[in-house]
Amino acid sequence: MTTEASRSSVTERGSELWLVRHGETEWSRALRHTGRSDVPLTDRGRRRAQGLRALLASQSFGRVLASPLIRARETASLAGYSDAVDLDDDLREWDYGAFEGQTTADLRRRLGSFSIWSTPVPEGESLDEVAARADRVLHQLAAGEERCLLFSHGHFLRILTARWLSLPPAQGQLLSLDAGALCVLGHEHGYPVIRAWNLSGPPPWVSDTDRDAETTSPH
Repeated sequence: MTTEASRSSVTERGSELWLVRHGETEWSRALRHTGRSDVPLTDRGRRRAQGLRALLASQSFGRVLASPLIRARETASLAGYSDAVDLDDDLREWDYGAFEGQTTADLRRRLGSFSIWSTPVPEGESLDEVAARADRVLHQLAAGEERCLLFSHGHFLRILTARWLSLPPAQGQLLSLDAGALCVLGHEHGYPVIRAWNLSGPPPWVSDTDRDAETTSPH
């Protein structure tokens, strides 16, 4: 894990991170752990992704990154970034190993007790290994002062947000994140903060003029 000093250097620089969890899939709708399985979006997930297009078009981003898994790439494309996105393996979802495809309810019936945040993952990644990938992403983006946009996955983005705040990665369990939702991380008085979380519409600080532009943007 990174030291407190190195975590601080990640979050003191840069403008904002805009985070998008991929749209709904059949597995996410069924609450199945979906790590490395390459599951496409449902029709509802595609509509939710398309709904982000006008909002994101009203913003400018210095860098746009996406997980290489199809559900994240498809979300990025439908949101207007089919050509302007770089794929980053570190943005992949948690590798759930032997828990892949199973629900929390099923695993609790079988194991007696289960939480992905505390139960060791056979044949998969540990929480600290996922957090190390999140730290690498944050350090990569700390090199600039620009607003960045990330298309990724639920658990990964929750862990990345905990790390942005210099919190232990397990604190990500406190941040519920819906499929197709938008979040914004930023700063206030030099401290890393969550500016918006789990939004299905424009952030609250978008002006009425911007909102009008979002409904007509061709991007």
